[in-house]
Amino acid sequence: MSALENRVPPLLVAGLIAVLMGLSGTKLPGFELAWTARLTFALPILLLGLGVCLAGVLSFRRARTTVNPLQPQQASALVEAGIYRYSRNPMYLGFAIILAAWALVLASPLTLLGVVAFVLYMNRFQIPAEEWALETLFGESFARYRARVRRWL
Repeated sequence: MSALENRVPPLLVAGLIAVLMGLSGTKLPGFELAWTARLTFALPILLLGLGVCLAGVLSFRRARTTVNPLQPQQASALVEAGIYRYSRNPMYLGFAIILAAWALVLASPLTLLGVVAFVLYMNRFQIPAEEWALETLFGESFARYRARVRRWL
């Protein structure tokens, strides 16, 4: 087990990456695009990301299970309904979409590497620990769910 495995809240990871994207966006080559045009492109993507996150949280709330990603062993239900029919990690997918919207606002294509970094981090340090806990708790039910629904999309 790594020192980072299931230790840093995913929202904090996304926030730190967003800050790094913002700092690097001023130094990296970009394209000239008016602020209003950037917002016109980024706003629908931002709203999509927020909607995906919210749908994940609401599904957990309906199932009356924990939303805390650092305590997956406290899950009281395996959520397979709602947005969880399409993604095993919609909240993380939503964060990635929000980071993509931020990259559009920054108008620097290289800042999209922040989205890649987020996905790689989650795939290495967060999701495997969660999946192990869920498999321990829900056994064959989780194995069938994992076989049926993709990790991201």
